[in-house]
Amino acid sequence: MKKYDVTALGELLIDFTENGKSVQGNPLFEANPGGAPCNVLAMLSKLGHKTAFVGKVGKDFFGQQLKETITEAGIDAEYLCMDKEIHTTLALVHTFPDGDRDFSFYREPGADMMLTESEVPEGLLKDTKLFHFGTLSMTHEGVRRATKKAIQIAEEAGAMISFDPNLRPPLWKSMEEAREQVLYGMSHCQILKISDNEIQWLTGKEDYTEGVNWIRERYQIPLILVSMGKEGSRAYYKESMVEVSPFLQENTIETTGAGDTFCGCVLHYICVHGLENLTEDGLKEMLIFANGAASLITTRKGALRVMPEKEEIEKLLRERNAL
Repeated sequence: MKKYDVTALGELLIDFTENGKSVQGNPLFEANPGGAPCNVLAMLSKLGHKTAFVGKVGKDFFGQQLKETITEAGIDAEYLCMDKEIHTTLALVHTFPDGDRDFSFYREPGADMMLTESEVPEGLLKDTKLFHFGTLSMTHEGVRRATKKAIQIAEEAGAMISFDPNLRPPLWKSMEEAREQVLYGMSHCQILKISDNEIQWLTGKEDYTEGVNWIRERYQIPLILVSMGKEGSRAYYKESMVEVSPFLQENTIETTGAGDTFCGCVLHYICVHGLENLTEDGLKEMLIFANGAASLITTRKGALRVMPEKEEIEKLLRERNAL
């Protein structure tokens, strides 16, 4: 038996999200804890899983806030490093009227990209059932080496590997370099969560199934999830494709963290049921629950601190006649 259900490595940062205007008419921003890997872990912790995070923040006010936040969320913060020289990474989140958003990063450098190979905790990675990562920890050479070392240790220890590209184009020197690292991630995972625009960019296929087939021709990934925003989500497993509609909310504020919430719920299902012999009914159940949770997070600012409880998700599904 391994101590941890899921360990994730990557960015932990402050998302400054718009929250009204001052009396002078200037935009006000709220300092929300963020970062995709920890959002995923926060959802998993809410669902009762033992989680741990590997990453780096600055030894500053925001870094301390982030450490306290993930600890409150039930994520083991023992393996969070704090950099005395480099400040915590910041992102300004610009929200559009439909709830979609754009990011401006303050990260040249930011503490999250300063994680080194020597700071990767080998013992932790050998003691986790599932390892999750994205590409923000692969944008620069040092942290890229650390990420690849973590993947190798987890693989050798028999952990399942989950990958979400979570592409942020402004953080890459070139999109060709981004493509190279996304393909590396795909070559090392058994669970891939990819968004509609990412799969179209990567494969050049407008049709998502054609895109999945393009990936499968190159990599043997048992479970591929395509998140399609307002169109819902799909799961591709062996010869099966299951699609589930979204639960649209009238009071959506922003979509930050929706994909991470979805991903956390998918990993919850896999932690419980494994990757072998999944059925179409089981995949549908998984997507319905994940879509429901993702819809709830769009009604809240931030993500990490406000992940929905299992009971909230089930209540929504009952109200929508989805259970």
